[in-house]
Amino acid sequence: MAGLDQISFTSAMSTLRAHSSAQAHAIVIGAGLGGLAAAMRLGAKGYRVTVFDKLDVPGGRGSAIWKDGHRFDLGPTIVTVPQVFRELWEVCGRDFDADVDLRALDPYYEIRWLDGSKFTACHDSDLMLEEVRRLSPKDVEGYKTYLRDGQVRYVFGFEDLGRRPMHKLWELIKVLPIFARLRADQSVYARAARRVKDERLRMALSFHPLFIGGDPFRVTSMYALVNHLETEFGVHYAMGGIVKLAQAMTHVIEEQGGAVQLNTTVDEIVTENDRAVGVKLQGGDTLRANVIVSNADVGHTYGNLLRRHKKRRWTPGKLNRTRWSMGLFVWYFGTKGTRTMWRDVGHHTILNGKSYRSLVNEIFIKGNLSDDISLYIHRPSITDPSVAPDGDDTFYVLSPVPHLGHRHPIDWDEEREMYRQRVEDVLEERLLPGLGGRVSASLVFTPETFRDRYLSFYGSGFSIEPRIFQSAWFRPHNISEEIHGLYLAGASTHPGAGLPGVISSAEVLAQLVPEPETVVV
Repeated sequence: MAGLDQISFTSAMSTLRAHSSAQAHAIVIGAGLGGLAAAMRLGAKGYRVTVFDKLDVPGGRGSAIWKDGHRFDLGPTIVTVPQVFRELWEVCGRDFDADVDLRALDPYYEIRWLDGSKFTACHDSDLMLEEVRRLSPKDVEGYKTYLRDGQVRYVFGFEDLGRRPMHKLWELIKVLPIFARLRADQSVYARAARRVKDERLRMALSFHPLFIGGDPFRVTSMYALVNHLETEFGVHYAMGGIVKLAQAMTHVIEEQGGAVQLNTTVDEIVTENDRAVGVKLQGGDTLRANVIVSNADVGHTYGNLLRRHKKRRWTPGKLNRTRWSMGLFVWYFGTKGTRTMWRDVGHHTILNGKSYRSLVNEIFIKGNLSDDISLYIHRPSITDPSVAPDGDDTFYVLSPVPHLGHRHPIDWDEEREMYRQRVEDVLEERLLPGLGGRVSASLVFTPETFRDRYLSFYGSGFSIEPRIFQSAWFRPHNISEEIHGLYLAGASTHPGAGLPGVISSAEVLAQLVPEPETVVV
């Protein structure tokens, strides 16, 4: 296999060097979904695009690992705004639904609390009102108002700001009155607490920022728009996993005449006269391009890939002072003969621990590994049997934990197995009785894995936390502030993390990259 990889690599390099300079060349660093979307957009503009990624599978955090007959989807598990993908495919002259089998999930997820109460989120608005009424009758009207809050923020925050460049200060100044009117200074939790009184409902309406790396008690209330995304567009699963979606994106890039070169690490962005002009690969090869796009974590982009270039804004000190998203402890495991067991466990389940607020505070502010545990459980095998051998299940269980940049970072070599066992104990007690005797394949990711596998700053799960002063203009720009000819896509840049965000970052980037005929020399 190594020999074939070398032949493929040598052939790709020869093709790149021999290619006529008559066509503008763009290099994308990283085959995460943001990088692949950027490559598709640039290919549609007429660029010849080459994507490099250190992994052996496209998708970045959305890649997969196959083990003992199980496919472990490593990162995002759902698609919430399918139209951003359909529009991306349309720009490329393709039909998304012909390439990707997207299935609507209903219900979306179930939230469970220690007192035995549950909340099931689904697409039917009447059933959702009944769920609210069952938990807290006095909060029905407040829930309706919160949904309207989310719709207004969606129109402004996603369809407007999230799909256009925000690298000019004037663009921020122009919208400050709207931010003020929408109380962007309030947190998502504060907005939910203003509308409903039941603490369980407050959690159910405000936890969503955790899935893009934000502290719900401090992230701007603009992220209440996520509730509208669920209500308006539903929750979907890509059959074959998000990696199947990444593979479909790779196929489009190749059909455009581009190349996606895996198992290839970019060591450095090459600069000349304050301009990015190419990349140096870890093996020593240097390749030139008219445009460089980094889909790498911004900490890695500015801290390592541009290590020889003096920074004006994103200096090492600035990166260290930035508020980064939490880390993730993820246990991927298979179970034998359980497909018909645990019939009350759906595709997505959230188990709440003792205290929502104190757990979040321990993770984001104190940097401690809390005795309290809350878990997100993904059971894709009930929707997509291809993830596991016949009759078996594949699970993905996520626990938010501190990133590695706190004063006293956690020693995961010491804690990994003890914490995994704690997670297993919670699952066996509260959700999956008899789990311990059924586990087969097993794989654990900690923040150290995110640091090493994805080159993520401090091992954070979602790059920069989306606080109000780390969003829009305050976030690293899609067109680099540090050097000409460099552009950013993915979770680190505007508009932010999450599948809709990283795909939209490519749309914004495409508005900034010049037409290919203007850059060919």
